[in-house]
Amino acid sequence: MRRTLLASAAVAAAISVPVTLAGTAQAATAASQQTTAKATTATTAAAAAAAAWNRAAASKARQLVGLPYRYGGTSTAGFDCSGLTQWVYHHTGRGKAIDRIANDQFHEFRRISHAAARPGDLVFFHETTNPASYVYHVGVYEGGEMMVAAATYGEGVKFQSFAWAGNTVTFGTITH
Repeated sequence: MRRTLLASAAVAAAISVPVTLAGTAQAATAASQQTTAKATTATTAAAAAAAAWNRAAASKARQLVGLPYRYGGTSTAGFDCSGLTQWVYHHTGRGKAIDRIANDQFHEFRRISHAAARPGDLVFFHETTNPASYVYHVGVYEGGEMMVAAATYGEGVKFQSFAWAGNTVTFGTITH
């Protein structure tokens, strides 16, 4: 009788261990799937927010077309190129603080291809075809070959093509 009880207990223990382990594995898998789903949802939401912010920045830049050019200008009284991009980024959504000078902005941004650029990203103009060369001009990318930039005296803030710069142009982002 004692052997029967011990044998029954051993069989019950052997049967319950895999069931318990299987249940624990299933719970861990379900928790992992929930964590993955939350991360995917958060990533998707962050990407959507970044895309919306970029569109708002591009729109904000277009609203400034026609304002005067002013060397060192950082306000609606007059802009230079990097003053314009800095103002647009500061006044879009909750604002993003970026450096003041075009070359400094280039080094602050993550370089991306033209194909990956979204309206609201920045277009950088280099002295040479070497993308590590000095950046002397910057504008807000609007799509295709278009941007908004503070051009020069007499031209002011313009919606214009950047195709004239050929292969001395690179693109940068801080949102995606």
